[in-house]
Amino acid sequence: MSHEKRASLLFSAQSFCNAFASQAPLNDILKHFSSTRANDIVVHEHGLRELAPFLGRDFNGTKGVESYFEVVASCLSYDNMSFKEYIVDAVENKVSVRGTAKFTWTSTKQSWDEVFTYVLGFDEEGKVLQYEVWADTGAAYLASKGQLGSMD
Repeated sequence: MSHEKRASLLFSAQSFCNAFASQAPLNDILKHFSSTRANDIVVHEHGLRELAPFLGRDFNGTKGVESYFEVVASCLSYDNMSFKEYIVDAVENKVSVRGTAKFTWTSTKQSWDEVFTYVLGFDEEGKVLQYEVWADTGAAYLASKGQLGSMD
């Protein structure tokens, strides 16, 4: 694969992640998703559905993306988000990246420091088609129940 394609995928992934890290408005984040293949978009945060309302199910299409981010925002806030260790697969049009942030479950105000992973799949225009998240679902669940305890 060409160096240009790898560079383009890396740029798209970094732009998407930077939108999160800067806590950009939802409309700005949505601009990173495919408009030409909107019906093919899938967002999936891995984990058991019983642990949080945004886990373990597919959010499909543009409306699904909006719904996912609205559900997450109704439960969580975050600070100090950063990303590094981008791995580009130009053959599959995917980028994997490791992120860190301090998350807070808004209803209980319990917080934890977390390391998480995104796998981003892109369309031909460098827009997100697949957005998969692996995160600390146990900490999120305990925080939602007010049982997290001190993580300091």
